[in-house]
Amino acid sequence: MKVKVCGMKYMDNILQVGALQPDYMGFIFYKNSTRYIANELIPALSQNINKVGVFVDASLKDIEIAVHKYHLQVVQLHGEETPSFCKSLQKSLNVKIIKAFPVNDYFDFSIVRDFEPYVSFFLFDTQGKLPGGNGYSFNWSLLESYPSNKPFFLSGGISLDSIESLKKFMYSSAAKHCHAIDLNSRFEVIPGVKDVEKLKAFQQILQTL
Repeated sequence: MKVKVCGMKYMDNILQVGALQPDYMGFIFYKNSTRYIANELIPALSQNINKVGVFVDASLKDIEIAVHKYHLQVVQLHGEETPSFCKSLQKSLNVKIIKAFPVNDYFDFSIVRDFEPYVSFFLFDTQGKLPGGNGYSFNWSLLESYPSNKPFFLSGGISLDSIESLKKFMYSSAAKHCHAIDLNSRFEVIPGVKDVEKLKAFQQILQTL
């Protein structure tokens, strides 16, 4: 199972987390987020780490500018983006695309089908007041009804306290297409600053599951 650490903001902390070699590192380009990367510099990272730009209803032009400026390998769409927008992005940029969906108990997973031709991954996060980083989990058993073969990221309130639940999930049919675990707010000291020791401990435990 791969790991994505999202909501990175400050150079020193980015380098510290980068030393742990997560598979993905996420940077938020949404101005209303406390983790907004703004004009902060993103230092050079290992080629083994995929840099993910997280956008919420951004224009195609703004995404293109950020991809080229920060050398992003992955674009995560965390708003109300349509399949046609994903198609345009796919044609415009040579990047992988993650389309995120907020999940509640009534989420209809069939809506992902229209996006399948235009994205590399889906991401399922807990529906909350914010587009992401709300800090609590949804009912992962809902993924038993996931109708696609497209790999997905599991997000929403995952922490060291989630280990037993994660173990149960990983051995269930719901995890068949789970590509990565997305970590954010529950590993923070303050928004945008991750607790490196907690992340290291999580990685070590995850490898044993």
